[in-house]
Amino acid sequence: MTSFGKFADRSLGSLAREACIEALRDAQTAPQAVEMIACGCARSGSLQARESGVGQLVGWEVGIQGVPVYNEKAFCASGAMAFNVANLAVTGGEHDIALVVGVERMSTRNGKGRPLTSDGMVLEGEQGFTPPAYYAMAARRHMDVYGTTREQIAAVAVKNRRAASLNPKAQYREPITIDDVVGSRPVAGPLHLLDCCPTGDGAAAAIIVSERGAERLGIDPQVEILASIVGSGYYAEQRRDMTSFTLDRHTAKRAYERAQLGPEDIHVAEVHDSFSIAEIIHYEDLGLCEAGEGGKLVESGDTSLGGRLPVNPSGGLLNRGHPLGATGVAQIVELADQLRGRAGERQVPGARHALAHISGGFQEGDFATSGITILARIGATES
Repeated sequence: MTSFGKFADRSLGSLAREACIEALRDAQTAPQAVEMIACGCARSGSLQARESGVGQLVGWEVGIQGVPVYNEKAFCASGAMAFNVANLAVTGGEHDIALVVGVERMSTRNGKGRPLTSDGMVLEGEQGFTPPAYYAMAARRHMDVYGTTREQIAAVAVKNRRAASLNPKAQYREPITIDDVVGSRPVAGPLHLLDCCPTGDGAAAAIIVSERGAERLGIDPQVEILASIVGSGYYAEQRRDMTSFTLDRHTAKRAYERAQLGPEDIHVAEVHDSFSIAEIIHYEDLGLCEAGEGGKLVESGDTSLGGRLPVNPSGGLLNRGHPLGATGVAQIVELADQLRGRAGERQVPGARHALAHISGGFQEGDFATSGITILARIGATES
């Protein structure tokens, strides 16, 4: 993956090219060996990219031609959707070597003061229904129902910034305190600026191979995909509870069943922390703790580096950054590095099973898309 940040001098194509070339080299794979491209890009792109497809632009940049290209748009979950599509193609036997890329340029996309909303919700956004406003209401509700404290919510941002300080590719790396979070500029009460993920630019890429593809390339993969699950919102049957997301709970259940694991088997996770309260809610919906216990979980230190279950060792969306289409693939890159023991100072010792979670867009009070991927170090199930 590239560094994440605000890069006025970088194009969509140059960001994607950097990430893809790094992934190809890491997998000892020539561009000509790639049989398909799946690209996640939520919103950005030049006129050329919008007309021909961002994935096609990526292929041209990297030197891949004549292969099927799938362009996936699922707001924040665009990268996870692209990963899922490529995984389906490889596990289904249609292709043996797939390139997945997520890329976005957000720093010059929206303009100062323009609300960022889910597609089809421009009117709601202009009336105030933006992600910060929604999560602010969710935070208020979680505090009222479960007694979650403002300090527990702020602790998510502090924890993830501490991890980001060890990640050379993170957008923000300077350590912060709870007082810094609570004292930063108010955005939508109780959330302040440091409770919110930044806009930025970046790209991430991964290579998915079948056993036959690995043999053809002469490589020995170290990471296995146990589950790649996506779903759309339960608009009719949801509980209308702002402290939980029906879709995430259903998607997590399917992912654990597919992987034949439970939440207790996960050693490291990358979770959608677009806002500090979001990570707390996702702990609960992913089964990492009981409902209402998310605030206490982060306060305990269990989800910090060195804790029982480190969450967002990359720094998460809050600090690594959140270029929409790139994020889902960046989570995969981080977890693959963790499972391969090459995460440097933020390495989770002995990590064998890893979970990535991301959600995208809103539809009638639930997420529009949820993506969950469970990875394992090859040989982990026997160890």
